[in-house]
Amino acid sequence: MTLARRLIDAIVLLAKIGAGLAFAVLMGAVLIQVVGRLTGSSPVWSEELTRYALLYMIAFGAGVAFRTGDLVNVDVISESLPAPFPWILRLLGALATAGLALYLLPHAWKFVAIGKMQTAPALGIRMTYVHLTVWLVLVGLALFAVLRVIGMLTGTDDGKPHRPEEE
Repeated sequence: MTLARRLIDAIVLLAKIGAGLAFAVLMGAVLIQVVGRLTGSSPVWSEELTRYALLYMIAFGAGVAFRTGDLVNVDVISESLPAPFPWILRLLGALATAGLALYLLPHAWKFVAIGKMQTAPALGIRMTYVHLTVWLVLVGLALFAVLRVIGMLTGTDDGKPHRPEEE
């Protein structure tokens, strides 16, 4: 296994772990909400934590979803075209995704910086940590789109989604 393949696998694993942890926090917060409502005293912060966990789950999962093809993709027409055109369209799509995400990164960082002046009403944390999710989504999309472009240009990837093997 090459160093590049191990690095990509490590990045994918890190993103999956991040999404999984965020999902675990989301489930815990919702459970606390439900139990609290049944007992008559639901903590105020549980709903806010649920929203923030959902944002982090999306932030970590967006890049992996791009890689696996789980994002919305209408390829009925492009994949039915003759030989070189589907590959070219997949390359253009990855380039456009990477370009847009990279362009938006500095602007998203300004949005993150705005959070220094704000705190979450119930949890009392700085909103920087919540706004960071927007930046993380863009980093994930840019990273996995650039990896797809590099793979396509080097001939190690055809640009089709990398679906995990069915168990």
